[in-house]
Amino acid sequence: MGESTVTTLEGQEQAPPQPVADEAHGSAGHRLLRRMRTPRRPRLWFEVLLVAVSYWTYSLIRNAVPEQRTQALENADWLWELEHHLGIAVEESVNHAVNSVTWLIVGMNYYYATLHFVVTIGVLAWLYRSHPGRYAATRTVLFATTGVALVGYYLYPLAPPRLMNGNDFIDTVVVHQTWGSMASGDLKSMSNQYAAMPSMHIGWSLWCGLTIFALASVPWVRVLGLLYPTATLVVIVATANHFWLDAVGGMACLAFGYGVTRVWYGALPHALPRSVPAGTVRLR
Repeated sequence: MGESTVTTLEGQEQAPPQPVADEAHGSAGHRLLRRMRTPRRPRLWFEVLLVAVSYWTYSLIRNAVPEQRTQALENADWLWELEHHLGIAVEESVNHAVNSVTWLIVGMNYYYATLHFVVTIGVLAWLYRSHPGRYAATRTVLFATTGVALVGYYLYPLAPPRLMNGNDFIDTVVVHQTWGSMASGDLKSMSNQYAAMPSMHIGWSLWCGLTIFALASVPWVRVLGLLYPTATLVVIVATANHFWLDAVGGMACLAFGYGVTRVWYGALPHALPRSVPAGTVRLR
């Protein structure tokens, strides 16, 4: 992805102007705000610590949300009826069809358990290394998306399809005895069973996909970026961990994350300079 430059009379190239006004004007408070909003070069130790602490906090809060089983099952029944009304209630058919192909569903179980973390961390590392000027803004999208999802877990407890009463969904992790879900088998006590709405598997995978598509320079890598959230959508449905509409909730959270970042930085992440200008003081 090319970067625009400005050529001076001396023939030297300079980085495009920052989206934040010059700090020499305005009050001390305004200067501090502008400095905080200006893209800065991230520090590795701080980012590793920030991501680790943030995920720990997210998991702690998510699992601290009361497991409102009765309400969660009622919400699942209502959502399932709504999908029937909309003509999109095909999750059970997908679940059974994929479960009949053992190697495929086992692969999906491990996909569900691992890529959610591996790909997200990989994209963060790539941004840090190759797009330092855009790193903080893109990371802010991810954090804001995850933060608003916690509100959804609290306000709308929802049972996943595999835990519904009176339906024939298959818990593929239990049936095939694979390590594929923190909410199945021996690990279920470590995770809130009724925090299916919104789906952060979709929120995070779509964040990865859009980031790769917007910033990667190799065409086939950009295509892979778009295929990743698409494959994730199939996986979360086939394994009976989410409804289609849980994915819509994840997309709405991501839209919120981009909105927060657009207001804070004055531009979407891909529109910010790729590199931090020489001499820029680090953010932290």
